[in-house]
Amino acid sequence: MNLTGKIGNALGVNLTVVSLSVARMADGIGNSILYVIIPLYVDKLPEKLIPLPKVFLIGILISAYGFATASLQPFMAALSDRIGRYKQIIQVGLALIALTTLAFIFATRYIDLFGLRIAQGLGLAMEIPPTLALLELATQKETRGSAMGFFTTFRMAGLAIGPLLGGFLRDSFGFNATFYAGAAILILALIIVQAGVPYHDPPKQEDVSCARIIDFSIINRQILSATIATFLMATAFTLVTTLENQINSRLGFQAFGFGVVFSALMVGRLVFQVPLGRLSDRLGRKPLVVGGLILMAPATALLGETSSSLLFGIERFVQGIGAAAIVAPALAYAGDLAHMESECRRSRMMSLVTIGFGLGIAFGPLMAGTLGIISYRLPFLVDGALCLAGAVVVFLFMGETVERKPFRRRGYSRSR
Repeated sequence: MNLTGKIGNALGVNLTVVSLSVARMADGIGNSILYVIIPLYVDKLPEKLIPLPKVFLIGILISAYGFATASLQPFMAALSDRIGRYKQIIQVGLALIALTTLAFIFATRYIDLFGLRIAQGLGLAMEIPPTLALLELATQKETRGSAMGFFTTFRMAGLAIGPLLGGFLRDSFGFNATFYAGAAILILALIIVQAGVPYHDPPKQEDVSCARIIDFSIINRQILSATIATFLMATAFTLVTTLENQINSRLGFQAFGFGVVFSALMVGRLVFQVPLGRLSDRLGRKPLVVGGLILMAPATALLGETSSSLLFGIERFVQGIGAAAIVAPALAYAGDLAHMESECRRSRMMSLVTIGFGLGIAFGPLMAGTLGIISYRLPFLVDGALCLAGAVVVFLFMGETVERKPFRRRGYSRSR
């Protein structure tokens, strides 16, 4: 076995995992280009239909995407479990997001943007559950944390590149260039899925639970605690999007500068995601998730007090380390639990954790837009406190699916 094969086996990585990971990176770039652009695009629109503060309207627009994704995921997960055509559903979702990204060029009113964000949320809801189902099928429990770390590292690479690319294109070429680039990259993701992901035979429909859209039997305190962890991680991740204009004014940024500090969180995840995911294969999922939430609490709270661009970037980087400790172990934990379930409930089980992420993406900007009217610092302080509370919830209610493995030095044996 060559070196590449040995590394792949150690990380639980194969062609399916690599293809889905690269596709998610491309998808991440195409989606996150809009994180920097939306607040600026809303700012240039003519008078809004609703006489509300602009920061609140931006929060609603950004949150619409997350709410649509989270609310539609149970239906899309049930659909993908029901028909089993995971690959095709992923491709339809990617195509929908690409088309709606391109359609931003023709949006001239706030209500146009709102409708496009809802449609993009539907596309992402179609994409996530079958992707997770295929990952669960392609991985094993012993290396699932590593594989999920590999997968989310590529996703974070996309989310780190997107704001930088979006800010650069907007500053250099204008808004339309960002929409063309985002759509083109999403089409590339569709092609990668076509080339590298195998077709999967539909599951046998002998289990009556296969027909259920909402299946309460898969909901328990273990999976809910993992869902809460990803929800809080996502709120901390997205608070700054609504407050972009205030942050730019406070720190003296333009779109590209904001993209740099926004992406610092993604860089933190990019560096630490695989090693922390692999560590969860040895130490267990729960210690990593609890530690990640504890680390995110002060890093998030301090963002509201910082007036230095360097410190702001460092705090975002630390947030990224905390997020890395949460997301791969939480997804691996959901995969471990899903493996025990009926084959035709796989997408629904795993998508519960990503529903938490989608709700967090929605709730974070909305909370920032609401509390930001009272005080710039308040959203960061509140979310930091929520992360600490979440650590307590996970500690109390999240179970463990991994038997802790001892660390052994090379060449050392207990029998000596």
